[in-house]
Amino acid sequence: MTLRPRLLAVPAVLALALTAACSNSSTSNGGGGGSAAPLTGDCVKYQAYAGSSGKTVTMFASIRSPESDSLEKSWAEFSSCTGIKISYEGSPDFESQIQVRVTGGNAPDLAIIPQPGVLAQMVKTGKVVKPPAQTEANEAKWSPIWKTYGSVNGTFYAAPMSSNMKSLVWYSPKAFKAAGYQVPKTWAELMTLSGKIAASGSTKPWCGGIGSGTATGWPATDWLEEVVLGSHGGEVYDQWVSHQVKFGDPKIAAAMQTVADWMQNPAWVNGGIGDVKSIATTTFQDAGAPILTNKCAMLQQASFYAAQWPKGTKIGEDGDIFAFQLPAVNPAVGNPVEGGGEFVAAFSNRPEVQAVQNYLSSSEWASSRVKVTSGWVSANQGVDKSLYTDPIDRLSAAALTDPATTFRFDASDLMPAAVGAGAEWKALTAWFAEGQAIPKVAGDIDAAWPQQ
Repeated sequence: MTLRPRLLAVPAVLALALTAACSNSSTSNGGGGGSAAPLTGDCVKYQAYAGSSGKTVTMFASIRSPESDSLEKSWAEFSSCTGIKISYEGSPDFESQIQVRVTGGNAPDLAIIPQPGVLAQMVKTGKVVKPPAQTEANEAKWSPIWKTYGSVNGTFYAAPMSSNMKSLVWYSPKAFKAAGYQVPKTWAELMTLSGKIAASGSTKPWCGGIGSGTATGWPATDWLEEVVLGSHGGEVYDQWVSHQVKFGDPKIAAAMQTVADWMQNPAWVNGGIGDVKSIATTTFQDAGAPILTNKCAMLQQASFYAAQWPKGTKIGEDGDIFAFQLPAVNPAVGNPVEGGGEFVAAFSNRPEVQAVQNYLSSSEWASSRVKVTSGWVSANQGVDKSLYTDPIDRLSAAALTDPATTFRFDASDLMPAAVGAGAEWKALTAWFAEGQAIPKVAGDIDAAWPQQ
């Protein structure tokens, strides 16, 4: 599941003011690249987007303050220079409200969509319009798999905007150094290290927590996804997502056994919290806390987990906390990375809307976003890595933009909602809470798959 921490601020609407020094006085509706008065000074770099001064583009998303504050800041200069106002609204009920607005004839010009499945639902309404040629051309800076996730039935509709990395293991560099442990580079080394830590008697190798309110179970889906991808590669992973390969298939059953050997080993979990069953009742937010007291050594969680560490925790290679990339189970699988992201879909093809689409799909905008905030990463290969000031962001960006990376989107977000956000969460939670057998767990999930 692609999960963003829930923020408790009200939606914000921004109407950016124009500055005289960098304004475009033309009122032509060229949508960027049309006939427009030349821009001057620092605004020259936005000339390709000029031609729609005085126009407004509405945008709707799930991103709220404080994250949306930096999002709006990232396009402030673009808006000031081109004269295109971006009226932004973030909502905690985005997934349900976007459907209501689109079908009710009140669609925004642009929507930031966090899941390919939601994009497919929007395309079915017939209201999503194809992006302009420049937006599609900008996809050359992304790994080809991202264009696939922004497409429905082979037609490209939505450019990727952001990305996140889930294939991380959090640990304490200070504790590792004191114990003489080395960061493992392979799955075999990781398992050997786990056994060594367990044998020390004072620390359990792994923390774990899958509690998340009505979404309880999603971290366990990530563990399985990591192992399926890292064991069998992208092709089998894709077949699993589409149910060509079922949960009961020997390949997936073997992956589940690998997860069980790893995260259901009573000698390895859940230091400072409880036994294997406690993983089902521990929230994912609290799961990593015992690392800070040396009760457990490692936690597999996404890059966004950085926000869960207590204020004052130093994150870095020589800090209180850092992370390393989860190795492939099978060394033959090239650099597997599981993660998520967001995509920009349009419900209008007005020139000013297309100008904003073109800008938001560019390396220049991604670089602007990186400059104004930490905790945000792009898989756009045109972004200068030196712009990342946060060490976890740098680590994530390096993996996500590596041409050798085998990237796949979170499987539970790609599967039908009844499975990925329903039966799988429930069954995997029962797997940890009740110790159900793998065939029973797999059978329950397969039975929930919608009939073709």
